Amino acid sequence: MSQKKKYLFYVTLSYSFSILRPIAEQIVKNGGEYAWYIPPGSEAEAFLLPEDHNLPDIDSVMAFNADALLAPGNYVPDFFPGIKVQVFHGFDSGKKNKFNIRGFFDLYCTQGANITKAFNAINDGTCEIVETGWAKLDALFTEHPNKANYISDKPLVLYTPTFSPKLRSSYALLPEIERLSKTKDWQWLVKLHPKATKEEADMYKAIQSDNLTFIETADLIPLLQAADVLLSDTSSILAEFALQDKPVVAMNNRRPESWMININQAQELEQALASALNVSPEQRALIQAHCNAIHPYKDGQSAARTLTAIDSLIERGTSHLKRKPLNLIRRFKIRKALNYWRL
Repeated sequence: MSQKKKYLFYVTLSYSFSILRPIAEQIVKNGGEYAWYIPPGSEAEAFLLPEDHNLPDIDSVMAFNADALLAPGNYVPDFFPGIKVQVFHGFDSGKKNKFNIRGFFDLYCTQGANITKAFNAINDGTCEIVETGWAKLDALFTEHPNKANYISDKPLVLYTPTFSPKLRSSYALLPEIERLSKTKDWQWLVKLHPKATKEEADMYKAIQSDNLTFIETADLIPLLQAADVLLSDTSSILAEFALQDKPVVAMNNRRPESWMININQAQELEQALASALNVSPEQRALIQAHCNAIHPYKDGQSAARTLTAIDSLIERGTSHLKRKPLNLIRRFKIRKALNYWRL
């Protein structure tokens, strides 16, 4: 009988839970064991569940001695045990440095053909690239029990801006969103990014009304399922939402494409949302073509494929991979942030 495999989830932001929990469920089904490590003070701490096996310190991480370390972020502590696996925190949204082999991961589990092709093109031999689909979206294709909490008899608009100061729309759209929440018979849900500032959160909390609700949650799936249209800017959540064959509106998207409705001025928002809520057959066809390229998997089995790819590399080892770059500065920064200096 093979030895039980152990997996560690390295998490700093709350959105990681929706990406990793489907994989955790699959680990249990396969008879494995998993644990979480969240650096003290990280935003994700508040979203741990009482039953989560959270390792309190790095000594506990070393003692757990995982076979694989999974992270949705771009970097992981290189000195943690286990092969290092990147499971991605979103789709390609046109932001800088989206495709980058940073020398920290042994395995990249990609979502669809477009990102697989991009990473294969820059693979330097230090890692493997395996297309698995994105575990986070397994739940998207099964109705979430909390969806009913957000359903409205009015057209439902979900607003989810990004956090980047150069790309976010939260300030520019605030007056227009407030106006539309008072003048249109639409229901609004506002969910800001975990890295959004307190000022942004306070602004949108202040305009709450019967037609607009500010949401704080780590689980976006029921929001995505309930909404009729998504409003954002330059964020991968546009693509996630569109996978349901639903229209999206973007404000000053860094890389506007035909499958989205992009606007450049806040004054265009009302007409754009009206068009999205009455989407044309031509626009719907563009949405479907795009979704087939970025994530063709709608069977709810991406977590299983991801774990199969991870287990394969665990069993084969990493001796066939080229030596990774030293990355001394980045490794030093990680150790400094974690305040851990042992070899």
